[in-house]
Order: sequence, then C-alpha cells, then structure tokens
Amino acid sequence: MQKITPFLWFNDQAEEAVNFYISVFKHAKISSVTRYAQDGPDPKGPVMSMTFQLEGQEFIALNGGPMFSFTPAISLFVNCETQQEVDEL
Repeated sequence: MQKITPFLWFNDQAEEAVNFYISVFKHAKISSVTRYAQDGPDPKGPVMSMTFQLEGQEFIALNGGPMFSFTPAISLFVNCETQQEVDEL
C-alpha cells in the first residue's frame, strides 16, 4: 500500500472520470467501489468513491457533491498505521 494517495473530488462524475482514466492508460484497474447506502446524504446506489490505479499509482475519486466548486487544487490521503503516526503528521 502506498503512503500518500491523490484524492480527486467530483460533484457526481467520479465513475465516469475513473472509467475514462482507465481507458487511457494501458496498465490501469479499478480496485474498489463504494456506493452510497440508504442512510447516506445521496440516494442509495450511486458511487460515493472509487479507488483505482494508473501505471501502479493509486488514486481515490470521490463524489462529494457541489459544496465545493472545482479548482486546480488536490488533496492527499495519507495512510497511517497508528494514532501516533496521525498525531505526528
């Protein structure tokens, strides 16, 4: 598992974007798909997040809704083993 994962925020186009990205790169795959549950903020069934790999690099795509408009900024998801590591970072 890689330590830092780029996190891509979408309104509701995460699945479409991921499918496009994996169609472009020869070595690409979808690792996991999480869908909104019945008690979530969106209707049950649509994609909430997708983890995917492009040329060995892991990414996470999130359908986070329209609360934040698109910018050229990125977020980084950092995998931590312990609470101490979280506190240090």
